[in-house]
Amino acid sequence: MLRVGGLTPISAADWPGMLAAVVFCQGCPWRCRYCHNPGLIPARGDGDIPWADVLAFLRRRRGLLDGVVFSGGEPTAQAELADAMRAVRELGFKIGLHTGGAYPRRLAEVLPLVDWIGFDAKAPFADYARITGVAGSGEAAETSLDAVLASDVAREIRTTVHPALLADADVGALARALSARGVKAHVVQPFRSQGCADAELNGNATRPRPWAALEAEAPGLIRLRA
Repeated sequence: MLRVGGLTPISAADWPGMLAAVVFCQGCPWRCRYCHNPGLIPARGDGDIPWADVLAFLRRRRGLLDGVVFSGGEPTAQAELADAMRAVRELGFKIGLHTGGAYPRRLAEVLPLVDWIGFDAKAPFADYARITGVAGSGEAAETSLDAVLASDVAREIRTTVHPALLADADVGALARALSARGVKAHVVQPFRSQGCADAELNGNATRPRPWAALEAEAPGLIRLRA
């Protein structure tokens, strides 16, 4: 059964234009310093919600929600993800997915079940380990992104920026690389300290230049999210 570390009953922010419940899947192989859900990183959590309880909740929400977003953690860390998505789709919900692309094969497996994907492009791919703390993570993310872009799934490619981790030039280089792959809209969002366990990042989150200065690094390729 899918290991669930949390459940948001309704959200208008996790899938643009949709009212969705958010299922937070337990487990992630990466150790991003700005992670706002560090309690979901271990494969097992202290407050796991039984998958049967999640399905029972969703049955009561049929007709009230548009869809269900599988978030994390990293949802594709779990082999049970595809079966969980099928069960939710059978209830009549559309399926959204938040992923960083850590598991390309499993992502390819679930893509046919997904209606929308929020893909986290964390850095220029050669620099991924600086964000994730894991060697080879950039190669996995790059392979996953190519699979997403080759699919018909609606998507949002987004990057979280903290000045201690990504300079404006890094974000500009990433935006240009994504554009060369065919990404039409690259959403850049600022680091938020809520939930982050890294005291250094929380205390050093002010950008040295105006946030909008990022637009000059890759004109027309970045959409800023406040």
